[in-house]
Amino acid sequence: MTNATVIPHVDKKDIEDNKIIACLSYLSLLFLIPLLAKRESRYCQEHAKQGLIVFVASLIGGLVFWVPVVGWIIYLVFWAAVIIAFVKCLMGEFWEVPLIGQLRHKIHL
Repeated sequence: MTNATVIPHVDKKDIEDNKIIACLSYLSLLFLIPLLAKRESRYCQEHAKQGLIVFVASLIGGLVFWVPVVGWIIYLVFWAAVIIAFVKCLMGEFWEVPLIGQLRHKIHL
């Protein structure tokens, strides 16, 4: 079994029509909008699933982020990754968040 990043193949029209809504996936609970409202869009679904994982990771991370120095560094790296995913989404690309992004394959809605 490989841990390689699998970039989903998505139709260009799907990307252009849905990239703004897909970006909501990285804004806390707003991941629910593309997840539920754009079920027919693979682009939105992939980002929304990753957004769900990011949201859960931020809740769990909240227990670690308060730890001086180490927690703060983890917090900065975590949010830098979220910002990169958001910007890539807005550009019509998919970027898998390291370590946690691959968990989106386990979500079947």
